Amino acid sequence: MSNIGKKHLKAREKLAGANVNSWKSALDFIVKNAHAKFDETVDVDVVLGIDAAKGEQTVRGSVLLPNGTGKKVRILAFARGEHEEAARKAGADYVGADDLVQKIESGWMDFDVAVATPDLMGLVGKVAKILGPRGLLPNNKIGTVTFNLTGIITDLKKGRLSYRNDKGGMVHAPFGKVSFGVDKLHDNLVALIRSIQGSKPATSKGKFLKKLTISSTMGVGVSINPDEVS
Repeated sequence: MSNIGKKHLKAREKLAGANVNSWKSALDFIVKNAHAKFDETVDVDVVLGIDAAKGEQTVRGSVLLPNGTGKKVRILAFARGEHEEAARKAGADYVGADDLVQKIESGWMDFDVAVATPDLMGLVGKVAKILGPRGLLPNNKIGTVTFNLTGIITDLKKGRLSYRNDKGGMVHAPFGKVSFGVDKLHDNLVALIRSIQGSKPATSKGKFLKKLTISSTMGVGVSINPDEVS
């Protein structure tokens, strides 16, 4: 068994005997048992009470995490004229229009988030089949299609996180780094889960937050009570 495997097994044994009875105690366990040589990301898996096959039950949204994500975000902005200048001043890493579409069509994808002004969505549509499956297509529902590029780019740099359920009806999202510590991770997790709660489809019946599991990149998964947040 590898060294990482031994550490993972040891963490599982610790978890079995741990008194994890709240979100904070679960986060405390994760922080104290992180063993990688890098600053591990902390994620949450949320099992939702939806029928993911029904389009009207898609859960999608975004939230500005109070303590950021701990990750540098590379932002691409589709913009022209005064909006192009505003995007550059706000800190977008790549700004353009037709030139960016051509680069994407040629296989270039060195960015994490794409935003666009509404008037350029027709142009962006040329690469929708490339960006869409990767979750990179600008979307009005999460605020990435807007003439207020300064606002959305500033939020993204501060730590705005977008989420969407997968085919299994689950949302998987990172909400910070181990180095944040328990309190900052807890604040971020509460903000994220409340946002997901607010995105509940009208047609979703019964319990919406069915199961929550948090973990660090190399750590064990710790189940937490979905009802703790109010």
